[in-house]
Amino acid sequence: MPIPLFNSIASWLLKKRYHQIELFLKYPGEVQEEVLFQLLGIAEDTKIGRKHEFNSITSYKTFSERIPIVSYEEIEPLIERTRRGEQNIFWPTNIKWFAKSSGTTNAKSKFIPVSAEALEDCHYKSGKDLLCLYLNNNENSQLFTGKSLRLGGSKELYEDNGTFFGDLSAILIDNMPFWAELSSTPSSRVSLMGEWETKINAIIQESIQENVTSLAGVPSWMLVLLNKVLEETGKKDLFEVWENLEVYFHGGVSFNPYLEQYNNLLPKKSFNYYEIYNASEGFFAIQDRNNADDLLLMLDYGIFYEFIPMEAYGLSDQKAIPLWEVEVNKNYAIIITTNSGLWRYKIGDTVRFTSTNPYRIKITGRTKHHINAFGEELIIENAEEALKNSCQKTGAEIIDYTAAPIFMSRNEKGAHEWIIEFRKAPEEIQYFTEVLDNALKSLNSDYEAKRYNSLTLKMPKVHMARKNLFYDWLKSKGKLGGQHKIPRLSNERAYLDELLEMNS
Repeated sequence: MPIPLFNSIASWLLKKRYHQIELFLKYPGEVQEEVLFQLLGIAEDTKIGRKHEFNSITSYKTFSERIPIVSYEEIEPLIERTRRGEQNIFWPTNIKWFAKSSGTTNAKSKFIPVSAEALEDCHYKSGKDLLCLYLNNNENSQLFTGKSLRLGGSKELYEDNGTFFGDLSAILIDNMPFWAELSSTPSSRVSLMGEWETKINAIIQESIQENVTSLAGVPSWMLVLLNKVLEETGKKDLFEVWENLEVYFHGGVSFNPYLEQYNNLLPKKSFNYYEIYNASEGFFAIQDRNNADDLLLMLDYGIFYEFIPMEAYGLSDQKAIPLWEVEVNKNYAIIITTNSGLWRYKIGDTVRFTSTNPYRIKITGRTKHHINAFGEELIIENAEEALKNSCQKTGAEIIDYTAAPIFMSRNEKGAHEWIIEFRKAPEEIQYFTEVLDNALKSLNSDYEAKRYNSLTLKMPKVHMARKNLFYDWLKSKGKLGGQHKIPRLSNERAYLDELLEMNS
């Protein structure tokens, strides 16, 4: 089939899905309730379903009263039984795939169940929806005249008692439909390579020969790859390597600290950036408009959403609310019930709604990744925006960072301590620190109050990291590439102290 014709047919097929998206845009509450009762009906004869009498749940109120909100640690024994081959515990169809995830660089791994229904009705459906929304907004797109350069996890799949585990991206690639394989680079063989540095070189050799029209992957790791592409080819920007490149689909970490660097690599105002929000537990939201900074919550992927206001999170009287009760501009922890058998599960992410018609969100951070040692409640969203502001004012460019508290001692007030690896360092680190501090004050009134006259918090302390510090730190933990992320903010000093030691 001629390439232009294939592009036209593929675009037409994907755009047909938009009518179904319009249905949940128009009736979000009804669609979410339908998802909930479908999940309860499907799982009523599982061990969990019989324990909580799913067959007699007829309202959201009963569902929320009867089934407890749980963390991974609380359901780990059930997941381990499934990994050993026992089935029909929390989902009726056989679960043989487990996405190995730590969420951060913690040594302890989670094994998130991935059902056949989740693969088809959530992960692959979302991939098609991402393209549908993009094509709906960009009618002249030539996306399918070339290939998508994808950068996924760097782990192979492992078998254990007849079940398989590995990075979610490895599971997706291993089960990928033929059309996705044909339209992607590198090959599955290269994508599933285990050793990150060998894999990067193999990706470059394969992909520079292709007509790449889109990029997909985590911003921090994609930046490493793209800079190496320019080194290898000797070109000054990526359009000299791939002239038809038109969009970068990104997710996993905030894009804010990296935007200027991408603009330097991709110096065309017409180039598009599209953000996604996915995790091992499911695919949740997609940017649905060009140049938007929020994401449309996808409501028909076999996931039922609840939210806990962060001011109540972790308290004995915490209460989750359904989607139809959320408010804009409040910070919420997400609770999910899924078609992989996760029932009222805390995924550890926080979001803020920018709109309730339709339901659009911004990812604000992690329930565990914030600094609140002094009542300042600093979240990742604040940190990312403040760093972006500081880079713009000082001409700096950031590769990676983390921050933690300096705890009060008898003679010393508290502070925040940062270690930042710059691609382009500011001329004066003290001025950068002052700009960062002022930006945080303007974004977070609690931080501003604690910094007032330095009564509780002193000026932040910022260290400049040596070259490749964060890369070396991740390598020392066997966590290079793919979905592995630097923990941005922490209420304790374990990450920061390790990095400061390596930096010395």
